[in-house]
Amino acid sequence: MSEEIMEKENTATPVSEDDVLVVKNLKKYFPTGKTFFGKPLGFVKAVDGVSFTIKRGTTMGLVGESGCGKSTTGRTLLRLQDKTSGEVLFNGIDIFALSKEELRKLRPRIQIIFQDPFSSLSPRLPIGDIIGEAVKEHGIVPEDEFEDYISRIMKACGLQEYHKDRYPHEFSGGQRQRICIARALALNPDFIVCDEPVSALDVSIQAQIINLLRDLQKEFGLTYLFISHDLSVVEHISDTVGVMYLGNMVEYSDTEELFANPLHPYTKALFSAIPIPDPDAQMNRIILEGSIPSPANPPSGCKFHTRCSECMEMCKYANPEYREIKDGHFVACHLYNTPEMNAEIEKQIKDKKG
Repeated sequence: MSEEIMEKENTATPVSEDDVLVVKNLKKYFPTGKTFFGKPLGFVKAVDGVSFTIKRGTTMGLVGESGCGKSTTGRTLLRLQDKTSGEVLFNGIDIFALSKEELRKLRPRIQIIFQDPFSSLSPRLPIGDIIGEAVKEHGIVPEDEFEDYISRIMKACGLQEYHKDRYPHEFSGGQRQRICIARALALNPDFIVCDEPVSALDVSIQAQIINLLRDLQKEFGLTYLFISHDLSVVEHISDTVGVMYLGNMVEYSDTEELFANPLHPYTKALFSAIPIPDPDAQMNRIILEGSIPSPANPPSGCKFHTRCSECMEMCKYANPEYREIKDGHFVACHLYNTPEMNAEIEKQIKDKKG
């Protein structure tokens, strides 16, 4: 680890030693177009004030429908793209406060596994070079230990040493994803964003990759942010789960509590769609009306109110507060407001209506 990064960690923002990643009110907006003078015409609010914490050695699942901002959250907190506002602390270090040189030295410790294992691998490089390219660039191991190190990493990920000279097109989808995992693991990271790493794979191969990720986590002490739309996979691998809708975190809790007692109507609807492996079981499916509103023009008040079966009048005007309902269980929904909160919201709505 470089002296500059060690110095940064020693003077970092005070956070719990158990917290690898702390995200505070992260926002990422994309301009929809520009005027003749270069001013934005509007914004797509892909990530609109997301906050969460990931403990060391654990996995946080991030779920939601396509287009809700999951992948954008993962890429932004790694600083693969600039934020609009908010704060991302890695071991207490504000990632967006680092210079380019400092960020480059930190890069090996924060890695990502992309969704498509084929397009994320260079077709012109053999596997040994793909896995070892960044290892050489960052000087992870001495040159005389390089070949043995790459072989050990490949073996840990279920790849054979003779695979080094083969190219990505010679491998199956599951093997390609193992290569992507090996490429990330070779840099000896502390934290890995897994951006839907099994969604492009067959179900039987998904299980192998999930078990591999869990084994590597135990062996190397890794911390994951696991982004997925497959709730069964998330339940299997995650310690905590966050549910996103249209750029906002609507619910967050530890996995067992969330799956046993979902509070937000959107979370309940998602969970009702999980298949039950029993032909005689009665499915109580909650059907959401309509489609996801445009993030460039979200509805006023609660963004989910246009599709919510439990929508109240206040939901159309007031944005719900994201707060802790019970120990470690956060939700943003007016259904769980206190009487005092309801009275204040109703007063504000009355004042707006004049």
